[in-house]
Amino acid sequence: WLVIDRKVYDVSTFAKRHPGGSRVISHYAGQDATDAFVAFHNDKSLVKKYLKSLLIGELAPDQPSFESNKKKSLLEDFRELRYTIEKMGLLRPNYTFFFLIFLHLLVLDAASWLVVWYFGISLVPFLVGMAFFTIAQIQMGWFQHDLGHCSVFRKPKWNRLLQIIVINVLKGLPASWWNHLHNQHHAKPNCFRKDPDLNMHPLLFSLGKTLSVEELEILYENSQVSNWTITMSFHFFSLEKRRRSSCLTIISINISSVSIL
Repeated sequence: WLVIDRKVYDVSTFAKRHPGGSRVISHYAGQDATDAFVAFHNDKSLVKKYLKSLLIGELAPDQPSFESNKKKSLLEDFRELRYTIEKMGLLRPNYTFFFLIFLHLLVLDAASWLVVWYFGISLVPFLVGMAFFTIAQIQMGWFQHDLGHCSVFRKPKWNRLLQIIVINVLKGLPASWWNHLHNQHHAKPNCFRKDPDLNMHPLLFSLGKTLSVEELEILYENSQVSNWTITMSFHFFSLEKRRRSSCLTIISINISSVSIL
């Protein structure tokens, strides 16, 4: 289960059918996912229709409605900032801008091949063609990034379709693979073992001095009653000198009551 706007939802079965992948939901098991839900879903009215059948209860009045490892004041400021930005229309896409971006990517990509085809593979044409191709490929990566976030078109299906064309056809990478990893990154950014961007070999990459790690333990007092006890622990792992030391528990939060409808 997880919490959205103080309501508790059982997503055990739905997680397998979740369009964003089951792992994104599992990262919020037993936690408040309100801010992640708002960030990931543009059409919230449509998504909430599917939540009705998953509703199993509400948080007790004295329980917090935010991620327990984050400061309430910062979350409130962020929510207010997001509301102001949305109200100002700063998140509405500029179709002309994205059209020109896509057009110049196609021109650069075509130019890279035409230069080599027309002038041959001598040093100068090869370097010029390689420069065009490299710039196009890097820019395609950022363009498909916006498409993967459904930031270009209002309807997700058009974003997915163009993303497949850009990353699958033009870059040779699977869009489903990128979305699966990147959704987890934004669900739990910089959280070791949950953010795939941090799943790097310690002998090849340095991840900094400390990284947050979440571990969740759920204890059922009685399956026949409405009170559950959830113990949530957050740890820090040190990766100094390319090795992991013992973890230090910095916070432990108990959510002892959930009102079942």
